[in-house]
Amino acid sequence: MAKTADLALDTLLDAMLPHVVFDGWSPASFKAALGDLKVTEAEAKAIAPRGAIDLAVAYHRRADAAMVARMAAADLGDLRYSEKVATALRYRIEAMDNREAVRRASTLFSLPMNAAQGAKLIWETSDAIWTSLGDTSEDANWYTKRATLSGVWASTVLFWLGDDSAGFADTYAFIDRRIEDVMQIEKMKGKLRDNPISKPLMQLQDAFFSKMRAPGAASDDLPGRTSP
Repeated sequence: MAKTADLALDTLLDAMLPHVVFDGWSPASFKAALGDLKVTEAEAKAIAPRGAIDLAVAYHRRADAAMVARMAAADLGDLRYSEKVATALRYRIEAMDNREAVRRASTLFSLPMNAAQGAKLIWETSDAIWTSLGDTSEDANWYTKRATLSGVWASTVLFWLGDDSAGFADTYAFIDRRIEDVMQIEKMKGKLRDNPISKPLMQLQDAFFSKMRAPGAASDDLPGRTSP
């Protein structure tokens, strides 16, 4: 039995996970977890006001934290930047130890009322990866890096959910292909900047986006701001 003073989000999450396999991230699973811990709904809601959805969010962020810790301990100095990104994505996949819980969470966050929360979590994962890699961009690149990686990460999760290859080898190959696709886009942008015909348009675009600034450390304002 968990005492109210000792009740923590992780305790609730651990109690709920066995039920998620059968009932998803639902009120039924939440209620079952409370029964296992012998705590009241009021006590639990003091920690997870939205109930099951707050625990689904905590589950996602737990995997992000595991990835960040592993990145901090890894020696990636000899890898190219694209290889470092791919490694971070692999670490994030390996941090997901319950595929059914992830599948159920994907379903939960695909619902219209939860879609904004789901998009925010994908962005958080991308931001955690770039931050772990020491990204120092403060202009539009801050956004484009995270937006691009968000697309890669979202598609990777969908692929992984259906991957039955040994050790998820097909998923890791998928990651490498997606990263290579991104690199090809960057190469194309470089060619456009060097092309006499497209160069003026690219310069105009760069001038516009150069006014964008990354949000401050204490900000949760993902759209950001522009400089005067």
